[in-house]
Amino acid sequence: MRYLLGLLVCIFLISISSCRKDFETILSSGQLEFSKDTVFLDTIFTNIGSATYNLKVYNRSNNSITIPQIILENGISSKYRLNVDGVPGKNFNSIDILAKDSIFIFIETTVDITNISNPLYTDRILFDAGDRLQDVDLVTLVKDANFIFPGKDAITMKIDSLTLDGEPTTLKGRFLTDSELTFSKSKPTVIYGFAAVPANKTLTIEAGASIHFHDNSGLIIDNKATLKANGTLSEKITFEGDRLEHRFDNIPGQWGAIWMRSGSKENEIKHAIIKNAIVGILVDSIGSLNSPTLKLQDTEIYNHSSYGILGRETNIEAHNIVIGSAGQTSLAATIGGTYNFTHCTFANYWNSSLRQLPAVLVNNFYTVTDDEGKETAFVKDLKAANFTNCIFWGNNNIEFVLDKIEGGGLFNYNISNSLIKFNDSNEDFKDVTELDFTNSFYQNIILNGNPNFRDTQKNDFIIGQDSDAINKAKTTSFTLDILGVDRSSNPDIGAYQHVIFKKD
Repeated sequence: MRYLLGLLVCIFLISISSCRKDFETILSSGQLEFSKDTVFLDTIFTNIGSATYNLKVYNRSNNSITIPQIILENGISSKYRLNVDGVPGKNFNSIDILAKDSIFIFIETTVDITNISNPLYTDRILFDAGDRLQDVDLVTLVKDANFIFPGKDAITMKIDSLTLDGEPTTLKGRFLTDSELTFSKSKPTVIYGFAAVPANKTLTIEAGASIHFHDNSGLIIDNKATLKANGTLSEKITFEGDRLEHRFDNIPGQWGAIWMRSGSKENEIKHAIIKNAIVGILVDSIGSLNSPTLKLQDTEIYNHSSYGILGRETNIEAHNIVIGSAGQTSLAATIGGTYNFTHCTFANYWNSSLRQLPAVLVNNFYTVTDDEGKETAFVKDLKAANFTNCIFWGNNNIEFVLDKIEGGGLFNYNISNSLIKFNDSNEDFKDVTELDFTNSFYQNIILNGNPNFRDTQKNDFIIGQDSDAINKAKTTSFTLDILGVDRSSNPDIGAYQHVIFKKD
């Protein structure tokens, strides 16, 4: 009994000491300082939660203080959520800050645009009251959107997975209905999971449309299906992730890919920006021997964690294309096929990890590894790999590789009037016939010249007045550059005609 009484006394003393402050405070005098006067939570889609933002509150005085209250001006009806020094809520009392110390306030929001009168949603965090009142503004722009979600099983509530070629897959998503086969510019389209275009159907994307993908999402053009994404110079089509905050502007790997499956046909992408996916465009297998699986023009492809374009035994025709950083390679033209690229700029300045592949890789094979780890290569025909008036550049020494395996297949290539970075200081490729730039399959090649890009860190690959690409291209039928500048005479190599850079 005495033991139990002693235990109760100890517990009581501990509880008293845990509730007692070990420092003395005075009331805040209204002299708080803040890391920012206004917290801009950037743009969010309706009913989609924002990222978490932070505000730091400083007590610069020599005394520890107590802030009587921290509240949202709109009270419990506010669409903002706070976490003050580790405690969630919308109304906080008696918040202490040590002398010369600070606390963090974390801020999030989710807003239904149908419940607000103005898409610019605002509130204020109020500190104290009366003569000591201080405030920090909260501002969020809310955008309406068309949402495409995968279905759910009515009984198990599991998210539906796609069935392709009659076989179930692990990809969450569904096929688009007829009413969903036009993505308009009137509202952004936000896709959760993989949205697939059914056989014998065409997805039309209007000029000026914005397509946003959630994590693990993408667009699939199935066998016998077609994509027509026809932007204009003044109204480009944008494919990117669904996080609109500025911090996500250049983060790779936010979504999956635009996947043109084997048998898809007559796909077109014009005047588009495709950024921040795992693979920008994945094109599988030739749909027609007579026409390209994909025609691509006047398009920018940036910041993909694996590939900008990955072609696998397919047929791609492209001009005025800029492909920037990718974790593997900007363009991989693999397993043979037909590839025709004119006036393109391949500039891989990936710096998030070690990149072992060049900006452009072309090969004629694929490999299979059996259960015992034995690897077998299968050779396919490279019917054509034609690059005309192109720049191959980046932050590696070798930015262009033709990788041929002997085995009876075709390996046809021709590279003309192009600027190529190829510093083979270790002579790893000295015996590779396909990389002997003096052979007849190369014409008017400039090795290791100066492209003179304006700002590689900002994916700005316009060339300047010091570029070795100026006036070195051959005249083609593509008489306008990617910006609509006339190049009918004295054309420059790459997607851009040069400009005169302003000096700082």
